[in-house]
Amino acid sequence: MARSTYCALILLAIAAAAHAQQAFSINGILTARGVNASGPPSWLERDFGRLDAGGDRNEFFATAQIGADWNPAPWLTAHASGLARREPSRYAGRRGGLVDAYVELHNEHLQLRAGQFFLGTSRENTGPLWTSPYTISFSALNTWIGEEVRPVGVDLQWKPNFYVTVGATAFRGNDTAGALLAWRGWTVGNRLTVYNEVPPLPPLTSLKTGFVDQRSDGTVPFEQDLDKRTGYAGRVRLQVPERANVQLTHFDNRGDREEYRGEYAWHTRFDILGAQVGVTSPTTLAAEYLRGKTGMGAPPIFVDADIDAWYVLVSHKVGRERFSARYDGFSTTDRDHAPAETNTERGRSWLFAWFHDVNEHVRLGAEFVQITGDRIAAQESGFNPNTDGHTVTVELRYSF
Repeated sequence: MARSTYCALILLAIAAAAHAQQAFSINGILTARGVNASGPPSWLERDFGRLDAGGDRNEFFATAQIGADWNPAPWLTAHASGLARREPSRYAGRRGGLVDAYVELHNEHLQLRAGQFFLGTSRENTGPLWTSPYTISFSALNTWIGEEVRPVGVDLQWKPNFYVTVGATAFRGNDTAGALLAWRGWTVGNRLTVYNEVPPLPPLTSLKTGFVDQRSDGTVPFEQDLDKRTGYAGRVRLQVPERANVQLTHFDNRGDREEYRGEYAWHTRFDILGAQVGVTSPTTLAAEYLRGKTGMGAPPIFVDADIDAWYVLVSHKVGRERFSARYDGFSTTDRDHAPAETNTERGRSWLFAWFHDVNEHVRLGAEFVQITGDRIAAQESGFNPNTDGHTVTVELRYSF
């Protein structure tokens, strides 16, 4: 989808306020975070750290997320959201942009959505604007979804009753999904890639000597389609309303593995099995498991890797306090055995978070994250393979 289409959707929502104020709504989240970090410098500094902050520093981050919705009729919704962020000047990437935008037709049983959107796989990112009500940092699985998986296409969802939901998606424009996982590895954070942003890649020797056609500044997860091939996704969810649900999702971008405009069209496919118990109760248990493959190129210059990630999260709300804990596991297994670096890695992460609702709009939070795991490719490129690190974060959030 062209950038002009996104702009049109935003202008459509803004213009609606002048003609149908009661059908137009804006919501947002403003956050300020102080982070004490240990471990190698962050991957956002073109290094091998697995967290959004690293390098044994104290950092300050601020983010403004804004969403706009226009509902001129009970069966029609136009939505757009974007963000602006303050982060260290040495970080690569964009400081703001569009996150998602779509038009949706819906009734009691059917929902037809067209634009760029999240697939709705996450059992933890269930808050407004794809945030988590349980933690500050997302699991490794959903950190990657927020970075590289947000298709541009058409999604049809059918809900014949309270207990079953079925959905299917046809999309383009998600061709490079897999580049960050294979060349950088799994990370834990909460940074959403915006449209046409260029997240950095680490200083691998092969990116200078082998994959010389890859653009030098990073990879672009969300841009114009590369290979002109249509990907697809499907999902089925079984649920007991307000109590529990289980969902299975399949995703295949059908990338042709060729190089276009300094980028490779990766062929990435995966399945996600997710479940949640206590959806609206004070105590919630959520878990997801992802298993798949990603690859690009052809022998002798190519990448093939298996990808796996899972987490278990438990959260309890009592009065104005919420306490959460999460445990993650993740791995990438090199299957190409090519002359380039070895993409195999295995790691884990654990998290403890506390939130206090000051009032209806203001929330105070604190979080501890520990992540461990070696990166063989870092050692093969002359860096320390130890990517262990931790962050202690204090956050003040205002939502409206």
